[in-house]
Amino acid sequence: MFRTIFTLSVLAAGLLSSSTMAAPTEDIAPRSARAADAGGVLVAQNGDFDVYYDARGNRVIVDAETGTVLAIQPPQTRFDRRALRRERLRNLGPVEDDRYYLDDPEDAARLRRRQLEEEGLIVVPPVEEYDPYGDPVDAFPEAPLDGGNYGNNYPEAPQPVKPRTVKRQPLDEASIEPVEPTAPGDQAALPPKIGGETVIDPSLSLGARQDVAALQVLLDRAGASPGVVDGRFGSNVDKALAAYNEITGGNLRSTDVVGIQAALEQSGGDAFASYNITPEDAAGPYVASVPEDYSKKAQLDRLSYTSVTEALAERFHMDENYLKALNPEANFNRPGTIIKVANFGRLVANPVANIIADKGKKQVRAYDASGKLIAAYPATIGSADTPSPTGTHAVSRVALDPNYTYNPNINFKQGENNKILTIPPGPNGPVGSVWIALDKPTYGIHGTPDPSKIGKTESHGCVRLTNWDARELAKIVSPGVTVEFID
Repeated sequence: MFRTIFTLSVLAAGLLSSSTMAAPTEDIAPRSARAADAGGVLVAQNGDFDVYYDARGNRVIVDAETGTVLAIQPPQTRFDRRALRRERLRNLGPVEDDRYYLDDPEDAARLRRRQLEEEGLIVVPPVEEYDPYGDPVDAFPEAPLDGGNYGNNYPEAPQPVKPRTVKRQPLDEASIEPVEPTAPGDQAALPPKIGGETVIDPSLSLGARQDVAALQVLLDRAGASPGVVDGRFGSNVDKALAAYNEITGGNLRSTDVVGIQAALEQSGGDAFASYNITPEDAAGPYVASVPEDYSKKAQLDRLSYTSVTEALAERFHMDENYLKALNPEANFNRPGTIIKVANFGRLVANPVANIIADKGKKQVRAYDASGKLIAAYPATIGSADTPSPTGTHAVSRVALDPNYTYNPNINFKQGENNKILTIPPGPNGPVGSVWIALDKPTYGIHGTPDPSKIGKTESHGCVRLTNWDARELAKIVSPGVTVEFID
């Protein structure tokens, strides 16, 4: 009996021992299978392996016993924070509340980049390649294209727009020859960054808008002059817009961006163009300054421009300060500098039969023989102390680049000058570069040395226009054309 009991106890202990030894085997096998399925590396010979690096920087893991290649790991997968980040996002799902801690420099940089992306100020590369935490050590540049240049892998990225170019016209003072854009294939590059920067007051560009300047260019092209192109709304623009609608028969509004752009395309293209400053532009001649006193003016040989910017601003119908603000890094005294200018188009060429000088509107309007408005210009017409003529008069003669005879016994008195003086010609003379004489002695329509003040100040009884508007009008009037002054 005792033998039987002992035999059964041994058999039971053996069965329990075999069951216990079998359990780990059944548990380890599935774990190994799961590790293999998860992409892990199954290392043979109890972890006896060697690691090599090939010519491309890949890490190659080899079984040291058999020589079998167990795995090849590209450089960017080792400690790849981009891969880890994508894996974390896949596991966690979309992050609804992406918090930033501004005391962490990396979080602050990531927040700033996200803000720039939302504002459209930077172009984001494809998601699989974008990483705000990217490590430049693992980055490899793309292979150069033919000629050694690197390409752009992102076709959606905006490409730089080359500005239109214009042919240079001969540099005559107060020149208003039209600007002709060249073919698209001959477009010039953007203005280069150069050392000689133009020193301008930072306030010059405040309030100036290129969309307003584009409207001013459109009005100028149609013969409805806004005066200087300065990128600012004002009474001169309002008057010019009304004249534009009368000339064209349209109903354009200053807020109609689509209509303005369409009209620009139909009338000569972009409102701005590129201009290459020539040696003749830089050479002048220029005067250091223009004195206020008439007796000192009379001592000069010529009242020329004082700078390249003044000459070019008048050539392109622009306010001098606005020209500088548009080209803040340009060296205007250096030939070869490319600048951005107004592309004002062609001049009015139809003959004028009648002119109205409207004192109330401060505007001169020119009509053809059929009574159709063909041109309108902002004007300064007389003052309370020296009023302009009344009634109807006629053009007696036209003089370009005239002298000016100062006679205090007939006209106004300037300073302490009591003698008759002959002021030399030039765009900075008292009557600018044009004199359209009327049949009433000492009165006429003329230019000005201060184009930005037209329509905003007073004159000594005459009708004052910008030099380029006076020059345009001088080419389409003739002796005998009536000039009617209205209030």
